[in-house]
Amino acid sequence: MIIVLFGKPGGGKGTQAPLLAAALDVPTLATGDELRAAVRDGTPMGRAAKAAMERGELVPDDVILGILKDALSQPRFARGAVLDGVVRTEPQAAGLTKMLGELGRSLDAVLYFDVPDEVLVERLSGRTVCERCQTPYQGREPGTRCDKADGGVLVRRKDDEPEAVRHRLAVYERDTAPVLEWFRGHGTTVARVDAVGSVPEVTARALRALGLAS
Repeated sequence: MIIVLFGKPGGGKGTQAPLLAAALDVPTLATGDELRAAVRDGTPMGRAAKAAMERGELVPDDVILGILKDALSQPRFARGAVLDGVVRTEPQAAGLTKMLGELGRSLDAVLYFDVPDEVLVERLSGRTVCERCQTPYQGREPGTRCDKADGGVLVRRKDDEPEAVRHRLAVYERDTAPVLEWFRGHGTTVARVDAVGSVPEVTARALRALGLAS
């Protein structure tokens, strides 16, 4: 089974990806992880990505999709994958669909994690991270210490300030939300998941949306 996790910033995709992958008995596939691995290993696509980054440019969609194609061709993804952070624009959705077809595979579903904007503003603006190990915390004030051994100071990222979060949500609505209609229009199952609640509750809803739990 190949599924794409989709939703607004802070909607819980990163938290749910490994939990759903474990339940489905498939690996997660995150764009950032595969990109870093390809650059590190010096693959042809990795070298192309590195060249773009060294020029200060965004890595082109065709290079990203090439890296994902290389990954999905590996035996570890033979049973499927949970794709996190893969599709953010309509060209990327079209490219992913075409790439999977070239591999003789298809996208089983898009899971849309739905959270109201104001909940996301509250959630993200209440988040701090350790300046050393980047461990995230919810409801912990900046300046307090990380619980990990490094004892780093907790800081709030600039893009987690309330106005910055609202801007990110506006960009999502403009550039990313239309992708859901693209998928629907091209015959892909789009399943909405109410992503407000505890982590186990959201996981259970996601599995029900996939028809894998009662």
